[in-house]
Amino acid sequence: MQIGYARISTHDQNLDLQRDALTKVGCAKLFTDTISGAKADRPGLAQALDFARDGDILVVWKLDRLGRSLRDLIATITTLHEKGVGFKSITESIDTTTPGGKLIFHVFGALAEFERDLIRERTHAGLTAARARGKVGGRPRVLSPKKVTQLQALAADRTNTIADILDTLNISRTTYYRYVKPAPATED
Repeated sequence: MQIGYARISTHDQNLDLQRDALTKVGCAKLFTDTISGAKADRPGLAQALDFARDGDILVVWKLDRLGRSLRDLIATITTLHEKGVGFKSITESIDTTTPGGKLIFHVFGALAEFERDLIRERTHAGLTAARARGKVGGRPRVLSPKKVTQLQALAADRTNTIADILDTLNISRTTYYRYVKPAPATED
């Protein structure tokens, strides 16, 4: 059974073009969404995926109707494949039920993986260059060296309670113990 999925981004748009194309290719059941493709929660798509059974084919008018990013598209197609459901895109003439369609989608997957590796590589190179210039990544320390000295002086004075020190310096108990080691317990 061919199952159609159509999506428009706004209420100003019209589903008629997609519905007509999906009906023309023989879709017996149609699911629709009026929501941005960037949104992860698309109820119509979720219903179509739940409805689809082994041997069915999910059909869309155009690839961008199924997902905005290549990663999202590949994840959806992988989910379909795991369920034994094929995929067709009318406009791009992609059909994963044929060897040629499978090849095209594997090429898409390889390109997406290549893109992720390039992003990872650029990020790593950027962090290395920043470290070479003396920049340190991560969350900034809560306490300056001057405040650390002040904290240790307050902690050394046993008349101050930990709660008073926390309030005075406006720090958490975790931050306190990061800079002040607890006194060893004595045996009597």
